[in-house]
Amino acid sequence: MSRRATVLAVLAAGSLGLAACSSGQAGGPDTTEADSANCPGDVLDVVVSVNQWGDVVRSLAGDCANVTTVINSTAVDPHDYEPSTGDIAGFEDADLVVVNGADYDHWASDAVANLDPAPVVVDAAEVAGIEEEHSDDDGHAEGEAGHGSVNPHLWYSPDHVQQTAAAVTDALSDLSPDAAGYFADQGTAWTTSMQPYADELAGLEQLAAGRSYAATETVFDHTASAVGLTDATPEGYRDATSNESDPAAGDVAAFEAALADGSIDVLVFNTQTEGAVPDQLRAAAESAGVPVVEVTESVPEDAGSFQEWQLAQLQQLADALGGGQ
Repeated sequence: MSRRATVLAVLAAGSLGLAACSSGQAGGPDTTEADSANCPGDVLDVVVSVNQWGDVVRSLAGDCANVTTVINSTAVDPHDYEPSTGDIAGFEDADLVVVNGADYDHWASDAVANLDPAPVVVDAAEVAGIEEEHSDDDGHAEGEAGHGSVNPHLWYSPDHVQQTAAAVTDALSDLSPDAAGYFADQGTAWTTSMQPYADELAGLEQLAAGRSYAATETVFDHTASAVGLTDATPEGYRDATSNESDPAAGDVAAFEAALADGSIDVLVFNTQTEGAVPDQLRAAAESAGVPVVEVTESVPEDAGSFQEWQLAQLQQLADALGGGQ
C-alpha cells in the first residue's frame, strides 16, 4: 500500500465513530449525539453554521456535546441561505454557536445577534483578527480596502484552522469546566490527526517554490498562499469573481492567454461552480497542458473527515507540481 493510501486509511478509520452516531437527512441539518456516560462534565448543545467547520467541532467536542451542523450540503449556498424556523430554534437552545464570519454566513450571525440571552459564539473571522465585511448598495461584500478585500474561505488557511480549533476548545471548557481535561485531550487528539495534513503542507512548500497558480475562484487562495505559490490569476478576472460578478470578455481572454504562454503552472478549479466560463478556462488549461487541481468550497458528502477532505486536495496539488508518489 502506498504512503498516501495508508494515511487515508488511518484517517478513515478514525472518523468511523463519529459517522456512526450522526443523524440527519442528506443536505439538511446534521446532528451528532453526545454520549453522557463518557462525558465527565455537562453535555453541551453546539450549533455550527456550515459543514466546513462541522467535523472540526465534532472532533473537539467528542462525547460531551450534541453538535448540529446547519448547512451540510454542497448544493446549498451559505451566502444566500435563509434559516428555517427549526434552525432558529436550534440557535436559541445552543450553549455554543460556531460561525465562519467575514459575512460568509451572515444569516447565522444575524440569528444569534437577535437572541436574548445569546449563546457563546466562536466566530472564526474574529478569532483570526479579520475585518468583517459588509454589503455595499449593490449587495456586494466589501471591506475597508474595497471589494473583495476579505477572503472568507478561512477553513483553507492552516493558521486560521488551528486558531479556530483552539478557540472552540477554550469555549467548550469554559461552558463545561468539569470536562476541561476531556476537551484538552480531544484537542490534542485532533492536532495529532492533523499531522498528515501538516506534513503535506510542508512538502508542498518545497514543490511550490518559484511556481504559480491561477484559480477559477478564490476558494483555495489561503492554502495556495500558505505553501508559497504565486497567484497568477489575471487581476480583472479575480476582482470580478471575488465580487460574484461576471468577468469581462477581456479578462477571460487574458486568463486563456496566460494559460497558453506558460505563465501559470497549475489551474485550481472549484467543482461546485456552475457556468460556461470556468469550464472554458478548464478546457484551455487542458489544451495547454496545465494541470488542473479540483477543489470544493464545502465538504462533499463522500469526502470523509475534514482531514481527509483537505489532504486529498493537497495531494492533488502535489501531483500537479510533480511531487506525486
